[in-house]
Amino acid sequence: MVERNKSELESLGGERRHAIENKLPKERKQGWAAVGIVLALAAGCSRPAEQSAARLTGTVRADGSSTVFPISEAVAEEFQKAEPGVRVTVGISGTGGGFKKFTSGETDISDASRPIDPAEAEQATRNGIQYIELPVAFDGLSVLVNPANDFAASITVEELKRIWQPESKVRRWSDVRRGWPDREIHLYGPGTDSGTFDYFTQAIVGKEKSSRPDFSASEDDNVLVQGISGDRDALGYFGFAYYAENKELLKLVAVDGGQGPVLPSTETILTGTYQPLSRPVFIYVNSKAAMRPEVQAFVRFYLTQAKNLTQEVGYVPLPDRVYELALQRFEQGRTGSMFATKGSQVGMKLEDLLQAEQK
Repeated sequence: MVERNKSELESLGGERRHAIENKLPKERKQGWAAVGIVLALAAGCSRPAEQSAARLTGTVRADGSSTVFPISEAVAEEFQKAEPGVRVTVGISGTGGGFKKFTSGETDISDASRPIDPAEAEQATRNGIQYIELPVAFDGLSVLVNPANDFAASITVEELKRIWQPESKVRRWSDVRRGWPDREIHLYGPGTDSGTFDYFTQAIVGKEKSSRPDFSASEDDNVLVQGISGDRDALGYFGFAYYAENKELLKLVAVDGGQGPVLPSTETILTGTYQPLSRPVFIYVNSKAAMRPEVQAFVRFYLTQAKNLTQEVGYVPLPDRVYELALQRFEQGRTGSMFATKGSQVGMKLEDLLQAEQK
């Protein structure tokens, strides 16, 4: 099933459940109308023809990033049409929360909006967990304000750093830039278990997890959408897909990384001109789980269908060659992280890293 489990959803209350349902593209909301009900999901669309008569069974368990969730949910929904005997669950614990489950062996796949960090990798080693790291899409962290904001059309990386760094003295819009209103600025951002939080702090402040603490935080990006859309003095950030699904509620702010203000878009994210906030997102597959036929089939389906499905849910697909190399990495069972010594790199070149493994 595509799951936030039923008890968790029921505990959230009506408004929160409505927010979760609204994170999906409009054409997919019907499939979530009965949130919490188990859906039978399929696996194994890439098996040889002579095996097609043998239906797969079993369970594939995924959890992690709220940023990657819409992609994994879309893949799982399409996947159920091929193998209804396989049950797939997709949770939303945040990248950090997902890795806690993954490195203790609770899940087969971990959705992640940043590479695994050294402490998480060490925890996996202690627990005998090996993993295969696979990029699945590009995202552009988007800086957003309320639509009533008529002055913040663009912002520099230095201004963002002054706002978000620890011990920041910025309290009012006028503290950011001369001529901006003398009103309090209200900040919204992903929680500390989020890979988006980690990447943003690395790219903007210069160190992962280095941030002022006095902001409204949530691992659920829809909570951030609601907060910013209801607060005229809000400034926040999260993944581009959540902006794309809520354009009428939010206003994008162009980011000046030194070459002039640039808005995130499919083109600017793919070409890397939206810097420093363009990044790849990933799934991590437990290498032992990857030996199970239902997990193999699901991951193969993911990598072969991701190009179309990432666009459907508002993300930017990787180049065809990167998907080919990622599939080779999975088929070869290459474990470990391509970023083991460098962490969440800004401006990372996926094709170069994957191609190097084939030499």
